[in-house]
Amino acid sequence: MINTGDTAFVLISAALVMIMTPGLAFFYGGLVRRKNFLAIMLQSFISMGVVTVIWVAIGYSLAFSGGAGGVIGNFNWVFLKGVGVHPNKWAPHIPALAHFVFQEMFAIITPALITGAFADRVHFKSYLKFLVAWSILVYVPLVHWIWGGGFLAKWGVLDFAGGMVVHTSAGFAALASVWVVGARKFAPGERTLPHNVAFVALGTALLWFGWFGFNAGSALAADGVAAHAFVNTDIAASVAMCTWMAISWVRTSKPSAVGSFTGAVAGLACITPCAGYVPTWASFVIGFLAGCVCYAAVAFKTHMKWDDALDVWAAHGVGGLLGTILLGAFAELAVNAAGHNGLFAGGAAFFGKQVAAAFLVAAYCFVVTFLILKVLNRFERIRVPDDVELAGLDTELEEEEAYILA
Repeated sequence: MINTGDTAFVLISAALVMIMTPGLAFFYGGLVRRKNFLAIMLQSFISMGVVTVIWVAIGYSLAFSGGAGGVIGNFNWVFLKGVGVHPNKWAPHIPALAHFVFQEMFAIITPALITGAFADRVHFKSYLKFLVAWSILVYVPLVHWIWGGGFLAKWGVLDFAGGMVVHTSAGFAALASVWVVGARKFAPGERTLPHNVAFVALGTALLWFGWFGFNAGSALAADGVAAHAFVNTDIAASVAMCTWMAISWVRTSKPSAVGSFTGAVAGLACITPCAGYVPTWASFVIGFLAGCVCYAAVAFKTHMKWDDALDVWAAHGVGGLLGTILLGAFAELAVNAAGHNGLFAGGAAFFGKQVAAAFLVAAYCFVVTFLILKVLNRFERIRVPDDVELAGLDTELEEEEAYILA
């Protein structure tokens, strides 16, 4: 039977998740150099169009309609055949279409997250091909494995709102893309600082706001689990932001606005898999560890000279991986009867499964992304020519400018 309150809650949550993609566009757009502002914003926005078509045509069906072996679904629900106003088994109290559109918004933002890694240096046409291939070969199978009744779900692995499905997948795909595409090029004396920190702040605000729908909405009901997820989300992001700022302040003798915003995003990514399964006190610990570990990941990336331009691997990949493992440590059945007891509640076996699943997903996403980009590069050079990169993608490829200076 359909519950109208749950339906309204999930639809509003879907709208909140939708606003995260424009939020991501501003967050990334403010971080890049001015000459590439429109290029990276378009990469986020176009995902809203391309991925919607994929999700309607085959994505939702392959992720959720069943299938043998637990590896991939079938084509029973292609073009939303049979997906209507009546509930399905994934959300028995809301219309199937509400579940579809909520999941669609997750599918949209996940590949858009990857773009921050190879910012400033990839052809838009190559990105479009990558967007399609990655969505079908990486994202859809992951959804089926974990949320669609696949082999990881049958094994007992949990991911409340996308620590593995969204953040680990995008983060380790981002790292693979950096290894294939290579480092950015800079003109002599060119500044590499964010061109508009105000846009980074705006993007952070929209992401944080939308994340309440991302995490609380994943309860798929307006109930106590949703409230728990909402509160845990806010606490972890706040603690991670403060932790990141404190570490940066001690190391550089100055507070950093951009660092604080990045810390909040890292905390949000880390709490995502845990939000509806862990007690409130654990969200403080998770936020603190997210700030520390993800900050260290940025330092490690810099030391290794991996040009992940906007720290996608450090914030999302490491944050999602860490959160998935911490879920295995802190989960309690008292919070969510549909979950498991974690390591500190006597669930050592569940903790082991979470660790194994986290690294399996990271490896799968890294390897398949690496192969997708290598194959694309065999047929066309995915990186723009040096002169185009130095001049900027906005004017050279799109013949548009974000700022017209008189």
